Amino acid sequence: MPLNRRKFLGRTAATGAGVALAGAAAAGPAEAQDLGHRDRRKKRYAFTVMGTTDLHGNVFNWDYFTDAEFDDKAHNDVGLAKISTLVEQVRKEKGRRNTLLIDAGDTIQGTQLSYYYAKVDPITRVGGPVHPMAQAMNAIGYDAAALGNHEFNYGIPVLRKFEKQCDFPLLGANALDAKTLRPAFAPYVMKRVCTPHGRDVKVAVLGLTNPGIAIWDKANVQGKMTFPGLEEQAAKWVPRLRSMGADVVIVSAHSGSSGTSSYGDQLPHIENAAALVAEQVPGIDAILVGHAHTEIPEYRVTNKKSGKSVVLSEPLKWGQRLTLFDFELVWGKGCWQVESVSAKVLNSNTVAEDRKITGLLRDEHEKVVAYVNQVIGTSSAAMGAAEAPVKDTAIIDFINHVQAETVRSALAGTAYASLPVLSQASCFSRTAAVPAGKVTIREVAGLYPFENTLEARVLTGAQLRAYLEFSARYYVRTAAGVPVDPAKLTNAESIPDYNYDAVSGLSYEIDIAKAPGSRIVNLSFGGKPLDDAAQFVLAVNNYRASGGGNFPHVAGAKQVWANSEEIRNTIIGWVKAQGAIDVARFASVDWKLTRDGVPVF
Repeated sequence: MPLNRRKFLGRTAATGAGVALAGAAAAGPAEAQDLGHRDRRKKRYAFTVMGTTDLHGNVFNWDYFTDAEFDDKAHNDVGLAKISTLVEQVRKEKGRRNTLLIDAGDTIQGTQLSYYYAKVDPITRVGGPVHPMAQAMNAIGYDAAALGNHEFNYGIPVLRKFEKQCDFPLLGANALDAKTLRPAFAPYVMKRVCTPHGRDVKVAVLGLTNPGIAIWDKANVQGKMTFPGLEEQAAKWVPRLRSMGADVVIVSAHSGSSGTSSYGDQLPHIENAAALVAEQVPGIDAILVGHAHTEIPEYRVTNKKSGKSVVLSEPLKWGQRLTLFDFELVWGKGCWQVESVSAKVLNSNTVAEDRKITGLLRDEHEKVVAYVNQVIGTSSAAMGAAEAPVKDTAIIDFINHVQAETVRSALAGTAYASLPVLSQASCFSRTAAVPAGKVTIREVAGLYPFENTLEARVLTGAQLRAYLEFSARYYVRTAAGVPVDPAKLTNAESIPDYNYDAVSGLSYEIDIAKAPGSRIVNLSFGGKPLDDAAQFVLAVNNYRASGGGNFPHVAGAKQVWANSEEIRNTIIGWVKAQGAIDVARFASVDWKLTRDGVPVF
């Protein structure tokens, strides 16, 4: 996608030339934040940068899959309506002119609200709606947002339309046009914060996104955009921002802090590189971290070149937390200098939703609620995912059944039609459930909350064995005879549920008394031991097929078919076409956990 040069220059050069924050009326005592009482010989000033990340389409404190107010074990709340209340409280306390509000990405994918306005009533249609996330973020008054990897899930046209609908820039210094290698989005924004001393503070916000986009959304970005490393681009832009007179440099990075990657060796120190950026690139004062869906109130990293401390903070996903970076500055040598930075998070479950936001988007919300509650078929029995991480359950069998049937039909008449079709699926939500009787869109959609699409890859029996062994790392090694607590059987903290695959079409046991790498026993196909040389077609989601989770062999396996439709919609379409889910057609126990040959359950 070529760089919109006019727009890019307008947002960077113009803001760099001196765009002041809203609320430029004379500052009151609460707004002044003048710390001159500490040392009256020096001019001092304090301001606050607020941050969110991984909002994933959450405006209301609502779960569209359960059709009820959101709740979890920790009684967290979600949504921009809650965040808006917190933001207004901070602005009232600090003074609006003494605050900025930024985001670290993954904004327009994740809920049925965001899906509806990307696919059902898309913002890209002529005369189409304004995206609810754009409406809410504009109303709250965001100053900038970094691009997240999920921004690209619906394709570049949807993202570009969303960008136009936002009153703030979407930043991505390492999202480059594939042909020109120039920034495809604004790399940064420069904000002037007015102080009571007549000396404005120039605050630069640099946006960085995740290089994994090139893998995860290959179909949408290949040949159009390229995504070099965060550290590389930060090292290029931070000195430029300082040379342009930035007193404060903040990075909004859609990248976790840990330095690990679910892609293993494919993305070493790239997927979660925020701490590496802080350590290696001098001149950064603070980093708003995203992507990892973890809560980090404050994390300090010492820059190896300058010896200065860089403060990182990651607010919890979906609008559950709001980060506050508090900066204290002192005037010296003709400029503002950062004297100290601290960070903390506020919990959105402590406040009510802002009626300004809920009222603004009430119609959109109600339209989506009606959409997801449409009845599309019936089910012969209830299915639930609560035990899916430790048992072969009908609900995962259902996903695999639809995927295998879809691939089998697609390969009919091709050179691969004679190969057996297997399928992989994961437990994406332990609360997913399909009731007996009438089934709605939201209940089916709840099985597959991610925007994954379906592919078909050819693997050998030996490769499938290695694939299953890798998947079985998910379980905690548990000796025979030791009491079993199902809640403690998995390594879910380090290996998420979505990175454990059950494969249908094969029969096998996972001996959790054995060490990882030697757990798959009695592996068979069609009642006979699996032939290592035999070939199979694996129905697999695009995340896994492109290397997600670092499973062996699948990323390099021959692709014989691929589909651009989300698996969630494939399942919804299947239910609509069939009219009924006959659980007896597909439900069977083909894998189980054992210890020395004895079933755990």
